[in-house]
Amino acid sequence: MSRYRPPTPRGAPYITREGHAALERELKYLWKEKRPDATARVTAAAQLGDRSENAEYIYGKKLLAEIDRRVRYLAKRLDELIIVDRPPEDESRVFFGATVTLEDADGEVIYRIVGPDEFDREPHFVSIDSPLAKGLLGKSVGTGVSVPLEGGRRDVTIVSILYRQVSGSLP
Repeated sequence: MSRYRPPTPRGAPYITREGHAALERELKYLWKEKRPDATARVTAAAQLGDRSENAEYIYGKKLLAEIDRRVRYLAKRLDELIIVDRPPEDESRVFFGATVTLEDADGEVIYRIVGPDEFDREPHFVSIDSPLAKGLLGKSVGTGVSVPLEGGRRDVTIVSILYRQVSGSLP
């Protein structure tokens, strides 16, 4: 049995201006604050003597490796991303950045379609790469959509589509 795992496919390269700024803040925090602090702790732990059984040194080195891995990822990813900060020409259909109100048997729910690097910032954000967003893309108000989920399918109807800056909670 092999330990090989194929690389995960890259997500869509789109991001909102707010999402891009959040990734830049994270990169700056990791590089300017967290990494220097971790480096200082590793240096102090290394001066205590035997490094092979020094838990603080070993933990610090692992933490530095995690920080460096995330810094490399963010630096590469920020170069690849395309900031989408204006609405599409046809605002009557669902595209990236849309805030969509859906109705199903349980009532109404609101989602905003964002990039795969920012969907976990808010509970109502959904990645453009998700089955829900893929099912909604290009559809208009009043359209019924059957979205595949793990436990089956979910039938929803698009009630409204908005393209305005939404920060924090939705209307």
